[in-house]
Amino acid sequence: MKKKVVIALGHRALGTTFPEQKIALKNSAKVMADLVEADCQLIITHSNAPQVGMIHTAMNEFAHFHSDYTGAPMSVCSAMSQGYIGYDIQNALREELLKRGIYKPVSTIITQVLVDPYDEAFYRQVKVIGRYMTKEEAEKEEAKGNHVVEETGGRYRRIVSSPRPQAIIEIDAINALVDAGQLVVACGGGGIPVMEQAHALKGASAIIEKDYTAGKLAEGTDADVLMILTNDEKVDIDRHTDSPVELGRITVEEALEHIEKKQFGETAMLPKIRASVDFVSKREGRTAIITNLEHALEALEGKTGTIIA
Repeated sequence: MKKKVVIALGHRALGTTFPEQKIALKNSAKVMADLVEADCQLIITHSNAPQVGMIHTAMNEFAHFHSDYTGAPMSVCSAMSQGYIGYDIQNALREELLKRGIYKPVSTIITQVLVDPYDEAFYRQVKVIGRYMTKEEAEKEEAKGNHVVEETGGRYRRIVSSPRPQAIIEIDAINALVDAGQLVVACGGGGIPVMEQAHALKGASAIIEKDYTAGKLAEGTDADVLMILTNDEKVDIDRHTDSPVELGRITVEEALEHIEKKQFGETAMLPKIRASVDFVSKREGRTAIITNLEHALEALEGKTGTIIA
């Protein structure tokens, strides 16, 4: 039996600009191909923070100077980012696998993720996005019901909420491709946030934390391993003291103790730890790994990384 692994690529695995992304993904594809050769059935998800910000800025700058056009909603920007990042991942991974004599189809699914309109996160905006605005433009945005934050220099930007993912709309399609032995790219950037309205799905002005959606994806595909790639080889605690401690293999209970002691940054490491704990707790035999791209294969073999089991 192949080991089913959901791998969540962070910013370092993708780069920022179009050229950077192609270069970064050539390296990332080698790591993913190593995991395929290690007999893993990969389901791939990824971040999109710089990319969706670039799209949102470009689309809304265009609308600003062309009155016949409207600005692009956050949900549309998210869909665009999923498409072009998935396109580059597909091609980079396909090329690397063919170099190794492996033929496996790689498919990207534009993925919607359901959020709860009554999620308390909608009352607390945390994700800054989009172009810089003047005070007058910011006031117009707020008149529309959007939220704006002032940055240094008297410039203003949109700020949006980050609700928790409730369900992955396209999970059946994802599982069908996984069961067919394909490599699947899905839920990019945390997924396109949508809310149910009768039979319709309406895009939400929000950005979902991709680590929580990665956990939902691992749960929905009944994966064996959730692997979240970040900047460091291992997670550390007591970071701001003279004696920081790297975490190797820890239990769910130990992870919860560290959360209780507020050892993890609220918007950085905490979502990764919480998503890992939720995933591992749902079924025996599951493992969550947090490490960096360079040590992904070694961490899968249990040689390094922070492993929660």
